[in-house]
Amino acid sequence: MKPIPVIVILAWIAMSPADLLSAADVEMIVREKGMPEPMPARVHLYDAAGKAIRAPEMPFFKDHFSCPGRAKLKLEAGQYSYEVERGPEFSKAAGSITVEGDAAREIPIELTRLVDLAAEGWWSGETHVHRALGDVELAMRAEDLHIAPIISWWNNQNFWAKNALPVLPYVQFDRDRFYHMIGGEDERNGGALLYFNLHEPINISGSKPEFPSPVTFLNEARRISRAWVDIEKPFWWDVPTWIATGQCDSIGIANNHMCRSTMYEDEAWGKPRDTKRLPAPLGNGYWTQEIYYQLLNSGVRIPPSAGSASGVLPNPVGYNRVYVQCGKHVSWDSWWEGLRAGHCFVTNGPLLRVTANGEIPGHVFKKGAGKSMTLKLNAKITSRDPIAKIEIIRNGNVERTVSFADWEKSGSLGELTFNESGWFLVRAITDNAKTFRFASTAPFYVEIGETKSRISKSSAQFFLDWVRERMKRIKTDEPAQLDEVLKPHLQAEEFWKKKVEAANAE
Repeated sequence: MKPIPVIVILAWIAMSPADLLSAADVEMIVREKGMPEPMPARVHLYDAAGKAIRAPEMPFFKDHFSCPGRAKLKLEAGQYSYEVERGPEFSKAAGSITVEGDAAREIPIELTRLVDLAAEGWWSGETHVHRALGDVELAMRAEDLHIAPIISWWNNQNFWAKNALPVLPYVQFDRDRFYHMIGGEDERNGGALLYFNLHEPINISGSKPEFPSPVTFLNEARRISRAWVDIEKPFWWDVPTWIATGQCDSIGIANNHMCRSTMYEDEAWGKPRDTKRLPAPLGNGYWTQEIYYQLLNSGVRIPPSAGSASGVLPNPVGYNRVYVQCGKHVSWDSWWEGLRAGHCFVTNGPLLRVTANGEIPGHVFKKGAGKSMTLKLNAKITSRDPIAKIEIIRNGNVERTVSFADWEKSGSLGELTFNESGWFLVRAITDNAKTFRFASTAPFYVEIGETKSRISKSSAQFFLDWVRERMKRIKTDEPAQLDEVLKPHLQAEEFWKKKVEAANAE
């Protein structure tokens, strides 16, 4: 046996009696206010140095773990801080724990339900989850999330390459929660497309940064009944080309550049914004919105989606989420049908339920030629964060800003009058200097006379110029590959040319 070094003996002698005691057993118990049973929640627990603490056998990611309601931990002597949340429909709790000695103790934590959106017919989901399948159910319970397609194949990674495909691709649990196991992502130089509602993965492994074109796999997916394709972010370089195919179902305007405590401030593999006009840290969030509005101004009707990329980027599951109106009961299919109709709002904070003349987002108002239409806008808003402003966006511009205090007095956002076809939506932006925390309804549409859609010449030209800029950036190893990759972009160029020619507004 080797002798114990003198320095170790001296350090042991210098320890206090408390240092020599074993760690203390600490149990955190989360409950909803007024309810006796523990409730699943997300826990962020940090030591004095700010290091995140894991709970044994509970799903952990970055800085938090999903707790079934009780979390048993062994904590060394010291100071700890915690934050506990359960999605945006509950209050959050924060506090500190002082551990001295080895005495066991309980830490009771109480969360208050602020609103029950499912009872109002709004059901939560998100479209970008990278977590392990075994972690999903508890993570969804902890976030009070109802719908989640899980990304299990992504570029050259494919969980199903070594695992048998499930007989049923989606799982229903807790009566009204669902997740689908065969979601996929094709993420390369042009950006990322997400694939849902498939029974098996699309074979995208071995793809090069530009070859084959993502449109190759997009076309393949469209041959599959009920497949859903989501454009993961609006600023990806290939967005105008993907839109031109007419084969994408939704677009992520609450996306993973928006994180719980920070922003990813650049556009990565996407079209960069003017940082002088849209400075960090919130500029990327506003740029995302602007591009979406340009699409709507071009007569493209595509509903917004939301995704967090938990498992890759530092977000909990469901941080960015989309609520879909499905009525008293939800099913996997009814949720996607509601999303397709645009009966939704996206959020990473405020809960924004808006009606226009009693109708929900996605509704198309129609009026005869030469007639005007006046719409009364009402809202229900619930938010843990102070709301800096509520904005009514009409045809891409801020039509009116309503203060939170003015809204509180009446629940009304005023009226909008249309004399010609167009669209509008409502967004609420919180007072948060670190991250773009907001909510936005999907668009409402107005059709007056024979004009079904307002098509802005400047917006169509914006995407035409974008496609041309994108084509100049494409490089491949072989000339034949370049010709093939350019085909969908050239087709997109023609699409946007026709949009410019068909414009009925500046």
